[in-house]
Amino acid sequence: MRITGGEVFTVRDGEARGARTQGRFEKRDVYIGADRTFASGPAPADDEVIDASGCYVIPGLVDVHVHGCMGHDFSDANEEGLREMAAYQFAHGVTSFCPTSMTFPEERLAAIYKTAGCVPDDGAHAYVAGIHMEGPFVSLAKKGAQNPKYITAPDMAMLDRLLEEAAAPVRVVTVAPEIDGALDLIERFHDRVHLSLGHSAASYDVAREAFERGADRVTHLYNAMLPFRHREPGIVGAAAEREDAFVELICDGLHVHPSAIRATFALFGAHRVVLVSDSMRATGLPDGTSELGGQIVYVRGRSATLEDGNLAASVSSLMTCMRCVVEFGIPLEDAVLAAATNPARSIGLGGKLGVIREGARGNAVILNRDLEVVRVI
Repeated sequence: MRITGGEVFTVRDGEARGARTQGRFEKRDVYIGADRTFASGPAPADDEVIDASGCYVIPGLVDVHVHGCMGHDFSDANEEGLREMAAYQFAHGVTSFCPTSMTFPEERLAAIYKTAGCVPDDGAHAYVAGIHMEGPFVSLAKKGAQNPKYITAPDMAMLDRLLEEAAAPVRVVTVAPEIDGALDLIERFHDRVHLSLGHSAASYDVAREAFERGADRVTHLYNAMLPFRHREPGIVGAAAEREDAFVELICDGLHVHPSAIRATFALFGAHRVVLVSDSMRATGLPDGTSELGGQIVYVRGRSATLEDGNLAASVSSLMTCMRCVVEFGIPLEDAVLAAATNPARSIGLGGKLGVIREGARGNAVILNRDLEVVRVI
């Protein structure tokens, strides 16, 4: 396949973790070989040609924090539901994703994770790049939408069993570093999974130690954690000082104020921001009552709230979040970097997903000038 005439998103300055990777658009052709990876070309004369004149050609987006959509949730442990989630993601330009579990007991999580290998890799569904385990090793004080009945202290034997039994790699484990046993868990497992600080009331000093022990990312920055204060900067301050730490950011226009989004890109640099949807089952459906982690959620427009009025997950796709940050003043090059390239790098798949580069998975999205999806490849 050959894509011609478009402005192609190109990454430069390498894929090493912590590298100040930058993106730019350049006019060139894109080739996808028979093995479904990007090739250096030229394509065979009889290959399919797609004219992308007047459009942007970007890598397929990578959502590393998504609970559900279209009435389904990964935590339902339903294979057909997960396949429908993957089809919805693909249609909206997300070609790879990490289905994300909520806080549940081990036996429920084990059943959920056994469904992760059911999605066909057929060019019509988003590719399951791995699992994001959000809880149960989180703080009761910063539980957010996590069900407090199932929050538990870090259990190394439990995590070891879940990693071994899952039908897809567990890429990310969200943990509150201040709870007993969390720092030891981070130190033991950081070579096997990416430990992400979140749902936490950790101080700056505790968060800094967690990074020193092997944590390398933050789950939905600002949400469900102590705010950044001048005398107690917390997780936000500790992460800002770690050039190798990525930070997730929910950019639906509700979870984080546009000014804070602009400040985050300035503080961390575009090369470390990871846009996520944190989307729930109500995404793609009309307003009404929904459910998340066994709790009732009320959906009105872009807002999804628990009974106590607190924000739950979002009801926006990652493509919508990417458009939002551009509307808020972030350059398109930085927005694509944060929605495609950085998410892959943050889960150890840099250079394989989220880039248009020889040997990378041949996922691309053609966008018109209004950033609407024209075609997903």
